[in-house]
Formats: sequence, C-alpha cells, structure tokens
Amino acid sequence: MNPHIAPVALEKAFRLINHGPTVLVSARHGGVDNVMAAAWACALDYAPPKLTVVLDKAARTRELVERSGQLVVQVPTVAQLDLTYQVGHRSLAEQPDKLARCGVELFGLDGHDLPFVAGCSAWLACCVVPEPHNQERYDLFIAEIVGAWADARVFRDGHWHFETADPAWRSLHYVAGGHFYAIGEAQDAGGAPAG
Repeated sequence: MNPHIAPVALEKAFRLINHGPTVLVSARHGGVDNVMAAAWACALDYAPPKLTVVLDKAARTRELVERSGQLVVQVPTVAQLDLTYQVGHRSLAEQPDKLARCGVELFGLDGHDLPFVAGCSAWLACCVVPEPHNQERYDLFIAEIVGAWADARVFRDGHWHFETADPAWRSLHYVAGGHFYAIGEAQDAGGAPAG
C-alpha cells in the first residue's frame, strides 16, 4: 500500500471535495468492480459527514452502488487525466475488461470491502442514504462518509497544499468534450481565519 496515504478526520472529510473536483466513483458487488468519472459531486453535511453525487441510470457503477449500498468517491489527479476521461467514456457492459484497458489499479483498505483507485489524492468510503425519489427522478445519490484518507504529499493538517505539491497532484475539473482544468493558484482572503 502507498505509505503516503493518511486518514483524514471525518469532521474534515468535506474538504476533500469542497473545491469541486471531478471525482472517480467506484463500487463492488457480486465479485464485479467498476469505476466511473462523475463531474457532479458535492459535500452536503458535517455531522455525520455526507456528500451527493449524480450517477446516471445507464452507468453500470450505479447498478453496483444500488445493489451494495456502498461506494468510494475519490479525487483523481492531473497525472490521471487520461484514465479519468477513459473510465467516464467506456462502459463495463460493452467492455468487460474496461478497468484493464483504462489502466485502473485497485487496492483495498482495512475494514472496507470496496475498490479504491490507486494514484488518487483522496478517498471517501461511503454508505448510501436511501432516497429512492431523488435517485430515480434526479439520479442524485446521498451518501454518508464512513472513512476518509488523503495522500499526505498534497493534503495534510486538514488542508490541500496544491501550491507546494508537484503540479501532477492537482485536481481535475471537467468542462465538456474532454476538456478539463487543473486547480489553479492559491489565493487567501485578508483576515480570513485559518482552520
């Protein structure tokens, strides 16, 4: 396992996605693993920590999430640009070897029977909060964060450190048509409290 992976306190877990990155969603059920990209993910609550993510009905990952009631939301890096695009545009239903074709390497973390994507900068293990109406009508899933980790080379002491990390660690932000932005330079507001 990557020695740089460190746990993140659940009360600070929202900070891992609060800056609006494109995320990778992974799930497992019945011996099948899958990973998809999602541009619409958002922190929702602090205690217990929750997030939302949109999972289209056509996505095989959604089916795995619905059956298992669990998922991982992880933050891919600039170094994973092609992987992120590929898992978002390939279907496991059409390509049973999708993960191998996209170069996805999975690993496990103790206490969680979930597939975590190697090389990301942050990982959020989640349990679905059943909201059938939202899921069916809006493809919107609410999930409670039950475990959080980050790569200490870019997230530590409860904060992102993109400005001092290698640029390959920056998060991706999807626009459309295969066009992404990497997170930009840090800006601090005068008098803003640290924390």
